[in-house]
This record gives sequence, C-alpha cells and structure tokens, in this order.
Amino acid sequence: MEPGSVENLCVVYRSRDFLVVNKHWDVRIDSKAWWETLTLQKQLQHRFPELADPDTCYGFRFCHQLDFSTSGALCVALNKAAAGSAYRCFKDRKVTKAYLALVRGHVQESRMTISYAIGKNSTEGRTHTMCIEGTQGRTHQLRVHCSSLGHPIVGDQTYGQASSQEDQPFRMMLHAFYLRIPTCTECVEACTPDPFVPTLDACWSPHTLVQPLDELVQVLRAAPDPDPTEGGPRPCSPSMPLPGPGRPPPPPAKLPETEAQRASCLKWLSEWTLEPDN
Repeated sequence: MEPGSVENLCVVYRSRDFLVVNKHWDVRIDSKAWWETLTLQKQLQHRFPELADPDTCYGFRFCHQLDFSTSGALCVALNKAAAGSAYRCFKDRKVTKAYLALVRGHVQESRMTISYAIGKNSTEGRTHTMCIEGTQGRTHQLRVHCSSLGHPIVGDQTYGQASSQEDQPFRMMLHAFYLRIPTCTECVEACTPDPFVPTLDACWSPHTLVQPLDELVQVLRAAPDPDPTEGGPRPCSPSMPLPGPGRPPPPPAKLPETEAQRASCLKWLSEWTLEPDN
C-alpha cells in the first residue's frame, strides 16, 4: 500500500450504514490540529462529502480506533443507529479482529494466549506509554503484549527499538487484516490485502510459508461469532463451515468480567462511538 494521500482512500466494504476502509500507516484517524495535513477524516470528507455528518465532532462516526502507525481495516458508521449497533457489538465483545505483524526474533509456538493486563506506565519519562499488569486498558495492546514476550513488532519505535538505524523499516509492521462486526441488521465483514510483500518492500523476503492467508480467512469466516453470554453463534455466522483447514480449538474459559473492567471498556468505547438513543 503506497503512502497515504487525500485522494487514495481504499474502501473494502460499503453498505447503506457502514464503510470499512483500509487505513494507511502513519495516518491519524482524526485531528483538529492545523499541522495534521492528512487524516482519515480528511480522506473521507474528500471522497464522500455527502456522507459527512455535521452533528458529529469530526464529521464521521468511527466505530473503533487504530494506532497512528497501524494500517488496515477500520469501520465507520454512517448514521447514529448504525453507530449504536456497532457500539453494542464492541461492548459485548462480539467483534472478531485479526492482525498481521512482523516481530523480531523467532516465535516457537504456533498458538498462544496472552492474558497480561495493561495499564499506564508510571516510569519517569515513559508516562505516554503502556505496560503489562496494573490497571485494565487497551491502548497499544498488541504492541505491549508482543514486547512483553520478547518479540516486539518490527518498526515499533515506542516498545521495540532497533539495535541500529539500518534495522528500522519504513513503517511499523502491524496491520489490521480482518474485521467482522455482527450487528443486529447486517454482518459487517472485511478483509484487507497483505501489505507485507516483497513487491512493496525489497528488504522483506519470506522463506517459509506455514499457513496461506486465504486459508486463515476461511477459518475466521467459518468460526462462530464470539458470544460471551449464553446461546450459540450469532445470526450472521455461517451455518456450515467453509472449505479449508480444521477449525482451531476453542479458547480457554474466561473469568467473569469485573465491574472495573467493564467500566474501563465502556469509557474507551465512549470516546469513539455515540451511545444509541434510549
């Protein structure tokens, strides 16, 4: 994916109520600062001026967030009712997201579960960053978790400094690859192209392919939507598995969510979506 400009916004899903775009790396979602010459907000206003909503702070309702340095799938609700339905999916943890990351070192495990809590870093000079343990939080979650395992994401200048300038790539190698939001009216599902290919970066030359990404997408699409409450798969889940490799084993049972965790989640969500009308 070439560097972002106001003209080259890539849309990977569109319906009456939602847009999913493939956000460029090193592009902020929105900003009112005069020096931010390019944001996703400005790209959307340029491409879809008729969809901008003057009743919102930035003209569009972003259903979730991606870091400035992260590229990939980001969902935009086109009206308040759609924003409310997406909000409920995020609040109830029914959204499926998959990321691609290039990390430093050699990861031996084919699958692992990371359960570290994340909180503000109180170290002097590092208060803008997050760290594991402590209070609940989700800012920089993937970047912090990868770093805590000793495999920081390549190009992450905050949590994984390179040993020399030559080790720094042109971007952080983290990409939101797949997104599914099973709202009550439609299943918003989008898959973005793999940006980590030799044609885009001659320094990146993979040698061993463990699992083709198209097979991974089939597994993700065949899996039932997350449902923390009782009951089976959500209505938009396919009734029959799609072709491809065997489904992954079910994740380990989670402890009940505490009130503090739920309050933290709702606070984060409230910064990016609007509460639906009662």
